[in-house]
Amino acid sequence: MGSKAVSEKFKVSPTTTASSSRSKMKLWMVRAMTSLLFWTCIVQLTTLGEVWGPRVLKGWPSCFKQESILDPKLASAVSAPPRILPPKRVYKNNGYLMVSCNGGLNQMRSGICDMVAIARYLNVTLIVPELDKTSFWADPSDFQDIFDVDNFITSLRDEVRILKDLPARLKKMVELGQVLSMAPISWSDISYYHNRILPLIQKYKVLHLNRTDARLANNGQLLEIQKLRCRVNFCGLRFTPQIEDLGRKVVKLLQKKGPFLVLHLRYEIDMLAFSGCNQGCNSEEVQELTRMRYAYPWWKEKIINSDLKRKDGLCPLTPEETALTLKALDIDPNFQIYVAAGEIYGGDRRMASLAAAYPKLVRKETLLNPSDLRFFQNHSSQMAALDYLVSLESDIFVPTYDGNMAKVVQGHRRYLGFKKTILLDRRLLVDLIDKYNAGLLSWDEFSSAVKEAHSQHMGSPGKRLVITDRPKEEDYFYANPYECLQPDEPPSSI
Repeated sequence: MGSKAVSEKFKVSPTTTASSSRSKMKLWMVRAMTSLLFWTCIVQLTTLGEVWGPRVLKGWPSCFKQESILDPKLASAVSAPPRILPPKRVYKNNGYLMVSCNGGLNQMRSGICDMVAIARYLNVTLIVPELDKTSFWADPSDFQDIFDVDNFITSLRDEVRILKDLPARLKKMVELGQVLSMAPISWSDISYYHNRILPLIQKYKVLHLNRTDARLANNGQLLEIQKLRCRVNFCGLRFTPQIEDLGRKVVKLLQKKGPFLVLHLRYEIDMLAFSGCNQGCNSEEVQELTRMRYAYPWWKEKIINSDLKRKDGLCPLTPEETALTLKALDIDPNFQIYVAAGEIYGGDRRMASLAAAYPKLVRKETLLNPSDLRFFQNHSSQMAALDYLVSLESDIFVPTYDGNMAKVVQGHRRYLGFKKTILLDRRLLVDLIDKYNAGLLSWDEFSSAVKEAHSQHMGSPGKRLVITDRPKEEDYFYANPYECLQPDEPPSSI
């Protein structure tokens, strides 16, 4: 009887069993749905961080991690997990936009950023841009030889559809020469592209823009357009792994020996021929530069007064002027100076004073073995990409001329946390240098004047100078994309 009572006490009816099973099933479903919702949120937040990156998620800037590209400490790290791609943007395609870039690496870089923004706001499909192979540098590199083309396409797919090539039926039109090709008007507002360019794309299905330099205005654009230009520049346009690996190697070699300054010494033959600046050149060199200037019909200015241009601050500083300037700014003579440039015109003769003042003068060609650079020879844009990466990582960046590399690197360094960039006032400097050389200023007076003039020219936060109806004279968007810069607090003066 006792055992039977116990058995009856613990006996479970079928109704109770079914009820218990349903309860467990409900509990399991709740847990499963909660887990699914939780991980969905995590994935979406991570995607947002990769796409644009609010600082509350990952810190600023988050879509371009400086250390993710060149930090030597990460070179041997365990490979990162697969990147979560942003969702594709779905939109009615208005047609296809082909673009041919013109100029050197950094002029093409900014042009590509503009073309992506334009394609996005016209709701068209962009074909991977064609790079310039016919300019002075004659670099045969294609887009995928310099930039990570897959990253370019996938990282921006939530904004615009980018294809490596036209669909076959439209590609045939191009081969038959049945595609309209034109150069858009320089410094145009986005409304120009809506009103003039979009109807042409809708009419012909494909449009080819054969110039990309400065085709979108610096100012007066929607905030979304400005931020997209930044996103393309800082997130979409990554260099190929081969270029980044070699850039990392150069940075590591430099950092092993302490801090370093990158000097963008724009004193190559093409710059001098184009600008007509021949300070310090002998008569044979002046004649050579003049012949070259006349040999290129698209260099419109032929008769140039070098002395007047220099006094107006329109010439790159010479190596000799640069040496005096760095010394006046109290740059430590033991500092490593990495020269980011091509072959300096005049060679060792012109570099002698700079090398005497700064014995630790190096270039990629002196840091690396010839075998490291064998694939980069005769590819000036790929060599410029190496200099670009090293320039981003330097403790100080000093350009001697405000060309495209100087401007784009300056803006990129602002984006990376307002890294020290000394922006030289060439007009003031040549006046002070001439007075010093003439004995009208002592060294202390000269140095003091140079330091005072540049105390606020260190790449710190600030707005762009806007000059209505004179866009060439105003501050370039890519030199100071302040719409994309959100420092937590103004940095202290340097």
